[in-house]
Amino acid sequence: MTDRSKISSEHISILKYLTRWTYLVVPAAVVIGSMIALFLWLLHQAIYYRFQHTWLLYLLPLAGIGIHFIYKAIGKSSEKGNNLIVEEIHEPGAGIPKRMGPIVLFTTVITHLFGGSAGREGTAVQIGGSIAGMFGSWYKLNQSDTRLILTAGVAAGFGAVFGTPLTGAIFAMEVLTIGQIKYQALFPCLIASIIGDLTVSAWGIHHTAYHIDVLPLTSHLFSPYFSLDIFLLVKIIFASIAFGLASYLFAELAHLLKNLFLNLFKKKWLIPVCGGLLIIGLTFLLGKPDYLSLGIDAEYPGAVTIPSAFQAGGAHTWSWFWKTIYTTITLSTGFKGGEVTPLFYIGATLGNTLSGLLNAPVSLFAALGFIAVFAGATNTPLACTIMGIELFGGEHALFFAVSCFTAYLFSGHSGIYSSHKIAVPKILNAYFSGEGSLAEAGSRRRRIFRKKLMKFKLLFGSKKSNNR
Repeated sequence: MTDRSKISSEHISILKYLTRWTYLVVPAAVVIGSMIALFLWLLHQAIYYRFQHTWLLYLLPLAGIGIHFIYKAIGKSSEKGNNLIVEEIHEPGAGIPKRMGPIVLFTTVITHLFGGSAGREGTAVQIGGSIAGMFGSWYKLNQSDTRLILTAGVAAGFGAVFGTPLTGAIFAMEVLTIGQIKYQALFPCLIASIIGDLTVSAWGIHHTAYHIDVLPLTSHLFSPYFSLDIFLLVKIIFASIAFGLASYLFAELAHLLKNLFLNLFKKKWLIPVCGGLLIIGLTFLLGKPDYLSLGIDAEYPGAVTIPSAFQAGGAHTWSWFWKTIYTTITLSTGFKGGEVTPLFYIGATLGNTLSGLLNAPVSLFAALGFIAVFAGATNTPLACTIMGIELFGGEHALFFAVSCFTAYLFSGHSGIYSSHKIAVPKILNAYFSGEGSLAEAGSRRRRIFRKKLMKFKLLFGSKKSNNR
């Protein structure tokens, strides 16, 4: 066979591959996009209905009981949420239940209707994964192709719910394994994410627009030598370390609270009751509902929201902390939704606070926090850099990358997805080697902490005895 015929055969194979996956993915992506459009519309209606009927918050514990028994009766393995999808992509087993999408859609709307502090990404990913899994079973795909169509379903759900198709494609590939991206899924993911996003737009659903103000021209010591503002870059690095630590706090607190509530209550239906009562109590204590639900739309003039964080004075010093508390309580006690939009809120409000401390541009730092806290909590710095470009424009792409990758490193081996595999540790050091997943890394971290705590107690106890 000549070189020319080899080239011809190779390109024919590529064309067949692209045609086949377009045929497989497009119908699934259209259905996913339609379901996401319905979900976003219902979510909007539920949030604004609660705005008009604030007493619904006091029924949050009852809503939690309802969600608990829905999953107990018909949810079964769907309770594992995003982690189930990640596990199925790594090692296909029992499959994704077809009921996962409708159940999580319904229960997420319930969570927001009664004021739970949650997001929507988890719901979108589960809708995408369950629908893609359903199409995969209809197509009778083998294990390898099943992995690809599930990954494409995640891309379609994520890209559609946020209106960021390129981010959706990269996120679906990057979120599976730390330190490794499987590019064989690139084409199915890109097609699925684009079609999913276009379908949502075709249904007339629009996404929130954000804007970074034009940065003023500044002169400094290095101006004659660098076009880049070095002092601003240093400020961004310091802020991004804080963003990474905020990601770490969110992920660890969510896991800690979940384990705490599971150990505290033998009757599991009491867990969402306790979570609902805590949310009501915190809202009464703070005297404002700013940290309920998504945090995008303002319940009253002057409320702290994600858009308000892009303006000077648009967030309070501890807004990011209270949103962390509200969301980790909500999700760890069995309410449904996602973590990502609350992470946007945490990042944007923390960026707003840090901009004042560092004398930096407010809207830029809000945008950096928006994407960087998300990057640290999901371990997807590349996808979040792309998200910054898709949402805020490419002018500050370098700042986006620096912020996301710095936060990614400083979040450590933690994250909101415990099934996240570790292919390459963030730091090539003996301390970080040996764990196969974030769940294992978390267990090791807790063992080390307990050993140090025991040593401290023994040391403190011996000193106390000697003093006597």
